[in-house]
Amino acid sequence: MAADPHLRLDRPADGVAVLTLDNPDRRNAMSAEMTASWVAAIDELAADRSLRVAVVTGAGPAFCSGGDTSWIAGEPDASVDDLRHRMLPFYRAWLSVRRLEVPTIAAVNGHAVGAGLCLALACDLRFARQGAQLGAPFVRLGMHPGMAATWLLPDVVGPAHARDLLLTGRIVDADEALRIGLVSRVIDADGFHDEVLRVASEVAATAPLPSRLTTLALRDGGHADLEAALQWEALAQPVTLATEDLQEGIAAARERRPARFSGR
Repeated sequence: MAADPHLRLDRPADGVAVLTLDNPDRRNAMSAEMTASWVAAIDELAADRSLRVAVVTGAGPAFCSGGDTSWIAGEPDASVDDLRHRMLPFYRAWLSVRRLEVPTIAAVNGHAVGAGLCLALACDLRFARQGAQLGAPFVRLGMHPGMAATWLLPDVVGPAHARDLLLTGRIVDADEALRIGLVSRVIDADGFHDEVLRVASEVAATAPLPSRLTTLALRDGGHADLEAALQWEALAQPVTLATEDLQEGIAAARERRPARFSGR
């Protein structure tokens, strides 16, 4: 286990890493210290060739309450250029989770608000704990959405639901989040983390190369059109057909046993 200010990095199973935002007294707000720890952890995981899946969650009752806006409210005379100079690195730091070429899971254990929701949206999968609440209330705070909210939210829930959430700033519960596609599963509070880790271990047990290539194929809204998808798959699928893991997967299916993938 690695420990940095306001962040924990654990490896509970082979190929599985769990990043826990760890400042529960501030509802895991994205402090400068946490942001620096996050970047260091992503750098470590990006260099780890044994990584198969990464889980992001929060300590305590919240997932993440978003950016630490105290410095914004505390600098009313800051120029637009100065604020932009601070915003872009902040956005890019937290969205660096998308540098990981493995499936990422946001385990939304509680409130995911503003930039905290954007972090969850930047992950490939989102599982919500029953009782969690999610929203992007930027306009209710008197600010434009940030951290790619106007890109990520339409990509995940579609333009109609994205407009609803961004223009009203309203918060939705886990069940509505599931209904509109903001999360893909709602899990009972009891055993939430155990269930997320069970799914993460299932993902980690799949063949590494197809998992990585499929993850990349689906990111950023997927392919531009049908032909682009066909061209990608006509290259990516043959790459996986030439692996030892394909032979192992077919043999395991025939023998009705779990496959033991090696990444080769």
